[in-house]
Amino acid sequence: MTSADIPAVDSLERRLFPVDAWPLQMFHDELAQTDTRSYYVAVDPAGTVIGYAGLMCVLPIADVQTIAVVPEKEGAGIGSRLLATLVDEAKQRGAEDVLLEVRDDNPRAQRLYRWFGFEQIHVRPRYYRDGASALIMRLPLAGWSGAPTAGTATETKEQ
Repeated sequence: MTSADIPAVDSLERRLFPVDAWPLQMFHDELAQTDTRSYYVAVDPAGTVIGYAGLMCVLPIADVQTIAVVPEKEGAGIGSRLLATLVDEAKQRGAEDVLLEVRDDNPRAQRLYRWFGFEQIHVRPRYYRDGASALIMRLPLAGWSGAPTAGTATETKEQ
């Protein structure tokens, strides 16, 4: 992700997360912290941003800050590729674990994270503005050898 991508990412953020959308300035602030942050976009053949993801890495922990894919492209493997990119980045930076928060009412995302090997370690009650709770999930990187492949889980077809 570059600063040129931020208007498209911000528009997508507001569309996908109307209650919890990040302020526009937050994307600029995050991109400016190159020592601890990495942000990526997925674009279609026309160059339109169709997904984005960000990672914060402060050793020994990496944290998925955000990950999103436009609904009309869900199931095409874009979220999986973005997540794999973040996990690979965390491993390259020397993190021991990757953490993330996921809404307790988002089973599709939870399946993706479990497929990657994330395990729920905690719940943050009423974490989101609308009262939904957050599941805290962790992926130990000691055994990470890359993203799972389509034949490794039954959830694959639902992603």
